[in-house]
Amino acid sequence: MRTFAAMLMPLLLTVSAAAQDAEITDTGISEAGMGGAAIVEIDRETEIVGGMASYYGNELAGNRTASGERFDPGQLTAAHRSLPFGSRVRVTNTANGDSVIVRINDRGPFSHGRVIDVSHAAAREIGMHRSGTARVKLALLDD
Repeated sequence: MRTFAAMLMPLLLTVSAAAQDAEITDTGISEAGMGGAAIVEIDRETEIVGGMASYYGNELAGNRTASGERFDPGQLTAAHRSLPFGSRVRVTNTANGDSVIVRINDRGPFSHGRVIDVSHAAAREIGMHRSGTARVKLALLDD
């Protein structure tokens, strides 16, 4: 046991020192070298109920969304039944691990069993544009 503790102690000290040198902000996760110290940026997020996602077809381009803005399939936006307009949500495709951050600007989906509708651009980002649907995890990002 003493040998194990002796081996573990330097590792803990290294991790602790790196944590003290890290700068934490709210804008994603990244590392950049500055004088040998890493800067770590962390988004705060709250996991919310996931399920099946689908995406808006391009035929809806230009129509007004529930928030009043015009739908643009090229933007990273989504429809959710209850999240406030302007909320940012990380949508992660559980099949491949790809994720995208979308902004809620519409209400829906109205299809049974779906939890979110994403724009075509967002669907491409997470690899669901061919199948049309995907099982996803959702995480609400704190601004």
